[in-house]
Amino acid sequence: MLYMVIERFRNPDLKAVGERFTTQGRMLPPGVNYITSWMECTGERCFQIMESPTREALNLWIKRWDDLVDFEVMPIQTSQEFWAARG
Repeated sequence: MLYMVIERFRNPDLKAVGERFTTQGRMLPPGVNYITSWMECTGERCFQIMESPTREALNLWIKRWDDLVDFEVMPIQTSQEFWAARG
């Protein structure tokens, strides 16, 4: 399943997030895959597409970052999948 994840960074200078990412990587649990991301020009938010077999597996990844980042998570599907399900 695909998820749109909006990350709101708590540390305005992003130093702690950058340091953790540099030293530990994304810290994804098995089965959770990073697809792509975009940063807001101000650096306040990151918009990511993640793939995970379950929301629970995605929550394991979120737990590894939730001391530095607030998360908003929405299940999504491609436009093609959406319209095919209604056809």
